[in-house]
Amino acid sequence: MESFKDQTVIVTGGNTGIGKEICLQFATEKANVVVNYLFEEELAFDLVAQIEKLGGKAIAVKGDVSVLDQAKNIVETSIKSFGKIDILVNNSGITRDNLMMRMSEEEFDSVINVNLKGTWNMCKSVTRHMLKNRRGTIVNIASVVGIIGNAGQVNYVASKAGIIGLTKSLAKEFGTRGVTCNAVAPGFIQTKMTDSLTDEVKEQYLAQIPLNKFGTAQNVADSVLFLASDKASYITGQVISVNGGMI
Repeated sequence: MESFKDQTVIVTGGNTGIGKEICLQFATEKANVVVNYLFEEELAFDLVAQIEKLGGKAIAVKGDVSVLDQAKNIVETSIKSFGKIDILVNNSGITRDNLMMRMSEEEFDSVINVNLKGTWNMCKSVTRHMLKNRRGTIVNIASVVGIIGNAGQVNYVASKAGIIGLTKSLAKEFGTRGVTCNAVAPGFIQTKMTDSLTDEVKEQYLAQIPLNKFGTAQNVADSVLFLASDKASYITGQVISVNGGMI
């Protein structure tokens, strides 16, 4: 399949985990992929090489999405390299988990700044370009906890719930210009972090999931590609939950 041939996609936090899988899936369909990263530069350039081996085109762009000027630079560099931006995937995110009583102001602010303000910064930076072209797709990565809440994560939950609200509002603002905006809310996804959990903790999480298995990065990427495709052209302002039935 080459559904995204010659389309340009920016994936923030694209060099590891779910972001990496999203980049690879777009690459297999011959999209031009912009791999945004802030840390682990070597992984970003390794991913660019993998994409080129698949026959795609890619660049790695360093930038902190929580800083508006750097977000603008990611967008401007992408346009200079590929001439346009068709798809923006806001995947960058961090956690600083703690109980409310113990959570520091820095732990709260840093998560809001990267997850929520970073998403706003990137959407803000592509707005003029996409609205002028009267086409474009934004897919924001939210979380199941942004819908149901989670103890010990008030900062992360607030940021992800904010992303859901931002998504619904932008869908209403951008719809008349042919730009869609949706979110994907992953549940418990198998990553390096979950691999390090004890069997007992894994069983506790699995007990909450009717399908009795953790999701994969590809499960999330598949939903992102669907929302970015022409098959989802009449879908906007929606949250697709990828959680195995947790909620």
